[in-house]
Amino acid sequence: MASTKTRRLELRTDESTDELITEAAELLHMTKSAFVTDAARQAAEKVIARSDVTLMAPEVFDAMMASLGVPDESPELAVLSKLPRLIGR
Repeated sequence: MASTKTRRLELRTDESTDELITEAAELLHMTKSAFVTDAARQAAEKVIARSDVTLMAPEVFDAMMASLGVPDESPELAVLSKLPRLIGR
C-alpha cells in the first residue's frame, strides 16, 4: 500500500546538478521527483542509522573490550567499600 503524498519539497540547484539528476532519473525510468525523493530518503536513513553506531578501528575495539575486564584504581571507592552498610543483607 503506497503512502499518500501530502508534502511538497522544493530545492534550488545549479544547471549541471539538474542535468545529472535528469539523466540518472531517465536511466532508471523514474521521474526526477521520485529519483530525488528516493536518494534523499536513502541518505537520511543512512545518517540516522549511523547516529546509533560508534565506528572504530578493530584494534581500538579490541583494546576497549580488553580494558573492560581490568578495574580502574579507585582509592575513593576502596575507602567507601570499608564503611558500614546501611542496609543489611
